[in-house]
Amino acid sequence: QVQLVESGGGLVQAGGSLRLSCAASGRTVSGAAMGWFRQAPGKEREIVAVITASGGSTYYADSVKGRFTISRDNAKNTVYLQMNSLKPEDTAVYYCAAAPKFRYIVVHTTAYEYWGQGTQVTVSS
Repeated sequence: QVQLVESGGGLVQAGGSLRLSCAASGRTVSGAAMGWFRQAPGKEREIVAVITASGGSTYYADSVKGRFTISRDNAKNTVYLQMNSLKPEDTAVYYCAAAPKFRYIVVHTTAYEYWGQGTQVTVSS
């Protein structure tokens, strides 16, 4: 079993930055692809970014490309999401997820077996 705990969310003005962290416990996630997802009120959960097990490759949704950066520190069993130039449309609950059966980029939510509880990000205009 893997437990994921997100932190770093909050309220920020448009144009600002936040850094989300996702700490894993219970089992190492160093061999798993890790993803960040988000869900805004009344909308479906959508993928934001994915990083391979080694950290060598990443994937970003078009809506965040060039503004967000996903990274990982396998020694700390932690994944990060640096969010810059935030926009009001980035407002959502952000979730961290682990796909232990996949080492490479995987974008479908069904591939992710473990999920955190989510952290709220609110961007004011």
